[in-house]
Amino acid sequence: MKWTQIKLTTTAEAVEAVAYTLGELGIQGIEIKDNQPLTEDEKRQMYVDLVDVLPNQDDNNTYIYFYLSELEDIDEKVLIIKEAIDELKEFVDIGEATLTLSQTDEIDWANNWKKYFKPFRVEDNIVIKPSWEIYEKENNDDIIIEIDPGMAFGSGTHETTSLCIKCLNKYIKKDSLVIDVGCGSGILGIVASKLGAKQVSCIDIDINAVTVAKENVEINNVTHNVHVEQGDLLQTATQKADIIVANILADVIIMLTKDIRKFIADDGVFISSGIIQDKVESVLQELKNNEFEVIEIIRKGEWAAIVAKCSE
Repeated sequence: MKWTQIKLTTTAEAVEAVAYTLGELGIQGIEIKDNQPLTEDEKRQMYVDLVDVLPNQDDNNTYIYFYLSELEDIDEKVLIIKEAIDELKEFVDIGEATLTLSQTDEIDWANNWKKYFKPFRVEDNIVIKPSWEIYEKENNDDIIIEIDPGMAFGSGTHETTSLCIKCLNKYIKKDSLVIDVGCGSGILGIVASKLGAKQVSCIDIDINAVTVAKENVEINNVTHNVHVEQGDLLQTATQKADIIVANILADVIIMLTKDIRKFIADDGVFISSGIIQDKVESVLQELKNNEFEVIEIIRKGEWAAIVAKCSE
């Protein structure tokens, strides 16, 4: 299969935000090339394949490489990527943010990132394990989540996903009805099920994410109460949820908040993440505008998660 290699020219400062945005758009297996070598943890968090030192030491740009298959509408995907990256300039210096395309037959990149994804404990009682790794329980009450993110966002390594898992661990009650909006790999829906949710609806507009999420739901043996659908909140939700979780970008959360208010139970909890620190106040204002009461804000690195409930 032929692939289109895309080189995105940006800044070291923007790498994390850009990598997260690419992940939200279903892109994994990125390569980063600059004069700032990343640690092994940073590689694992962003699924970095190769990190090269450029020969030109005066070049302060950072280059992110990723690939699109010939099965995709390349022009449309590139336009979507450009628009999403351009939105980041409101809160981080993205530099040139130019996209350069070239053709390649190379396919090994699709799996090379897996060497950085190892089992890890995301909460005291929750361990994320790649589907291809062997892991023995350390504690009898450990909850093991097997994930193969494929080309969908959500392995648990990124701060935003781990923030959501922490919140789910705290707020899920027995027999909770949960909706995961923008489910990506399905990790949050699977966690919700393992924590005791009665029913979980995982929704994503990206068919690739839906395919990956369904596979992960089967791997984790939670098909009995986790349902995955392609679409948006208004198209798929049929009842009000006790918990709605959305690990999406801040601007999308702001756009969806009004609709989420319609699909959450009177005493329901809305967990939102994917919010970079500079966008927290904007999300808080939109929650207030739609009669949500903020319970708590938790932060990790450059990211935040907001937990809110419907105001009485």
